[in-house]
Amino acid sequence: MKIAIIDDEKDMRESISQWLSLSGHKTKTYSKAVDALSDIGSNYQGIVITDIKMPEMDGIEFLKKLMIKDSTIPVILITGHGDVAMAVKAMHIGAYDFLEKPFDPNRIAEIAKRAIHTRRLVIDNRLLRRELSDGTVLLRKLIGSSQEMKQVREEILDLSRAHNHVLVTGETGTGKNLVAQAIHACGNRQGKPFVSFDCTAHSAFDLEKIIFGNNNADLDKTIISQAGKGTLCLEGIDNMPEQCQARLLAFINSQDNDNDSLRIISILEKIIEKDTINQIIPALFYRLSSLNIYLLPLRERGDDILELFNRFLDIYSEEYGYESPNINAAEAAHLLQAPWPGNVRQLINLAEKAILQNFRSEGSLAKLLMQEINFLPNEKEIIASKPLKEHVETFEKMLIDNTMKRNRGSITSVMKELGLPRRTLNEKMAKYKLTRSNYL
Repeated sequence: MKIAIIDDEKDMRESISQWLSLSGHKTKTYSKAVDALSDIGSNYQGIVITDIKMPEMDGIEFLKKLMIKDSTIPVILITGHGDVAMAVKAMHIGAYDFLEKPFDPNRIAEIAKRAIHTRRLVIDNRLLRRELSDGTVLLRKLIGSSQEMKQVREEILDLSRAHNHVLVTGETGTGKNLVAQAIHACGNRQGKPFVSFDCTAHSAFDLEKIIFGNNNADLDKTIISQAGKGTLCLEGIDNMPEQCQARLLAFINSQDNDNDSLRIISILEKIIEKDTINQIIPALFYRLSSLNIYLLPLRERGDDILELFNRFLDIYSEEYGYESPNINAAEAAHLLQAPWPGNVRQLINLAEKAILQNFRSEGSLAKLLMQEINFLPNEKEIIASKPLKEHVETFEKMLIDNTMKRNRGSITSVMKELGLPRRTLNEKMAKYKLTRSNYL
């Protein structure tokens, strides 16, 4: 996030820039408001601090023009003595806050910090809305080259084109909500509301009111009305009281023969068993599960574990600015054999900790894995779930991939580091579908 500083007085704008830079902010200064206006667009990743009294274009005129571009960009105004009335007027136009000269440097840093937080929430919310309307973005988040994950992505595309309700099942942390969002975004409901509601987060007394409302006056505030003709994602429907289930069933039946009606995607954390069905009215269960998709636990996804882990290492190394750790063969084996009770969500947490630990140069990945899930098999305890040749190929692919990343695609450097002749390296890269251009 950046801070644009606009002031025609050089000493003032440079002083503000210095104060904010010392507070850890990235700044850019402008002597003219018109120059800043040409740089700042509707998705500007930051905030603005501007003086009110300036030649050519003053702070008020600048604020009005910026509000037309993007009314959510926080603008902090600097006023001189006697300009408070003008600042109040600016607040009515849409300014975030104002400071009266002379001001405390700590005060401007504090206001800037709050404004940046506000801006970040807006940007994150816009990004989320774009992702929810772009199925291809969501599908790319479902990482994995295994046949099982390829099938999941194909099933999402198939289910997105259908009209019936969908049931998504799988253990906690397997990405069920992400799959529900992808089904919504890839189909003809793209751009329509997607509302996610967790039945387990509310009491049985409140559920019916939140979903359906108590009277006609509440109808526009209900979860169903918010979802409209889009998608309602219901998590933990087995926690819904029977009376509420019966009302949901009646609502679904009332929408029969209407392909433009609300679609319900239900999420259950457990595999469908007799006990689960007994907690849901049979007629409702079979309506909600006419189409279904099951997500495998991470421990059953084989090589996807290393692919996911490397991907999340890349994400966090870029976020924190730290170098990714090198994974040795023993650590790769531990990752593949761990039970992963928290599934992908747990793997994400481990990748973040690995980046931070590597920066501090403390311990090994194996030790971190032991601390994370209390699991560290020794070589005698590792049971091969597939032929040794496949384990070797998995590690070999990961090693070449990591080395190519570290050396930014320099074939000569990779050959030297791995001790491989060019022809052998080229053959292995072709075998594992690794392209040099992806690392430049």
